[in-house]
Amino acid sequence: MSYPVSTFIGLRYAKASKSSHFIAFINLFSVVGIALGLIALITVSSVMNGFELQLKTRMLGITPHIVADTRELPPQQIEAIGEIKGVQAISGIIESEAIVQSRRGIQGVLLHGVDPEFMQQHSIVSENMMIGQFNKLQAGQYNIIIGRALASKLNIRPGEQIRLISAGASSFSPMGRMPSQRLFNVVGLFDLASQLDDKVVYVNIADNAKLLRKSEDKLRQTRLFLDDAFEYQQIVKQIQVPTVDWRFRQGPLFDAVKMEKNMMSLMLLLIIAVAAFNIVSALVMIVTEKQGDIAILRTQGMRGSSIISIFLINGLYNGIKGTFFGLVLGLILVSQLNTILNFLGLPIAVGDGQGLPIDIQWQQIIFLVVLSIGLCFIATLYPAYRALKVRPAEALKYE
Repeated sequence: MSYPVSTFIGLRYAKASKSSHFIAFINLFSVVGIALGLIALITVSSVMNGFELQLKTRMLGITPHIVADTRELPPQQIEAIGEIKGVQAISGIIESEAIVQSRRGIQGVLLHGVDPEFMQQHSIVSENMMIGQFNKLQAGQYNIIIGRALASKLNIRPGEQIRLISAGASSFSPMGRMPSQRLFNVVGLFDLASQLDDKVVYVNIADNAKLLRKSEDKLRQTRLFLDDAFEYQQIVKQIQVPTVDWRFRQGPLFDAVKMEKNMMSLMLLLIIAVAAFNIVSALVMIVTEKQGDIAILRTQGMRGSSIISIFLINGLYNGIKGTFFGLVLGLILVSQLNTILNFLGLPIAVGDGQGLPIDIQWQQIIFLVVLSIGLCFIATLYPAYRALKVRPAEALKYE
């Protein structure tokens, strides 16, 4: 295969190691540094993506994506909300704060009065039921589904009864004002391995309204299940009633994860930048060593753009080589990360005990590869400019 002269000379300079072992060492150091930096960046980014996806799946599987106050809307307008693009389904919900009391303890919880059929079809909670199903939450039977973490904390077992106390409703008695309370039968346990497992419990929406001593129509709001919870803003803008979205409740947690992910990526990106700019020192030394060659090429009529191309190709060769090895080894490491940790006797169990969560996003990988090559290209500009400024008369003066 025939190459342009500038490409041929650039690749020859990049591969030659006999003329200067020191330059060859710097080139090797640059390639290894770029590869290691990209390996670390791909690994950390994929793991952080996995954590973010796990939070999105589990935390937002319990937290409603959007709750719209549709108590004043006619049924036709409520159904129209379910036809908005990006809305997977809608169902009624009554949210209230309550206290769960058992023989062994007491704890505050967020009580969700839900429609069992919609929860069975669209909620991730139904996919992570250890015991029971949502269809057991029949109106008037006063059944309840709780998290495994809450059951363990209060020593509650399925089939037992627990007392729900609602401070939002009360009545007068000979002892004074008493909060509304009722015994509920535990018919199900769920386990999402999230921080909300011991803070949210589910009952039938009609039973929740009776506990609060109010009409269901006056309390019933609309819960929106979205195709992508992160796309909530576009949907909120199309709803003409007050809404509460997941960011109001869990936004700070996701912001903290995102900031940590960005800061770690920036730190690892600096490793690639340092390795890429080692190319500068190697190319500057090559330019100094090859001044005679540059002068001869210029006197024979080679244009300045071709001289620049020689050293751009020289530097990019090492950059692309380091990026390639970093990409291949990084993907191999990420795909086998949990296997390697188990082999080394350092297993890391997160959440459900299945090891580190991994989420490889190919758009992100392509961006990192392009960014790595871009840094290498920037690093070659100054040495190429130095080569262009070589004066043939001065370079050949003592030849």
